[in-house]
Amino acid sequence: MPKESSPRVVTTGNTYTDLGASTAEAFEISRTSRAIAREKIGDADYEDRIRQRCSIAVGDFAMAGLLRFHKKPVEAGLTSLSVSAPVITDIRMVQVGIQKRGHSSPVICALDYGAEVASAKGITRSRAGILALRDQLDGSVIVIGNAPSALLSVCDLIREGCHPALVIGTPVGFVKAAESKEELRTLDIPSISNEGTRGGTPVAVAAINEIITIYAEIQRDS
Repeated sequence: MPKESSPRVVTTGNTYTDLGASTAEAFEISRTSRAIAREKIGDADYEDRIRQRCSIAVGDFAMAGLLRFHKKPVEAGLTSLSVSAPVITDIRMVQVGIQKRGHSSPVICALDYGAEVASAKGITRSRAGILALRDQLDGSVIVIGNAPSALLSVCDLIREGCHPALVIGTPVGFVKAAESKEELRTLDIPSISNEGTRGGTPVAVAAINEIITIYAEIQRDS
């Protein structure tokens, strides 16, 4: 299967695409996993597709019931991709995991910014990077998969007037992870998050990658 191809098959009236599957075996595993998730979760809309992919990412259908969608986030993400808005991540694992095919948005990591701020203030590098990127947040897609401190900074900056197009916030852990996601859901910004202490890089990456896949399908079929 050529590296440039976007394998797809018709399933239950829909065309299934996996931009990351570059071999027949990989695509078949992905297609079969999605078919199982579709049956368990449903397939009514784009949000169901994200529920499916996030559940596959963690191997647990309970994740589908924990996800929260606020102010039409999928539509906001698609609009952002259409204008090549930057995608800003909290850590390298999220940056690396985001699909680079199917869109032209730059994917940048907060860890590459704000080192001096982190040292001077004694705060996490992800949090410092988000603060350093303040002027680039408007219209961006922010994807936080690990650092509650980074998500809390995003929330602070939104309250101060920054306006990202979409925030995907699924940090994991027992220290401020659940609280940071609860705070995100109070803001007047499109967002995808999950309740509780679960989450992590796989969930955040799955959510943005499904939006990228939907975007690529729309572009292919238009």
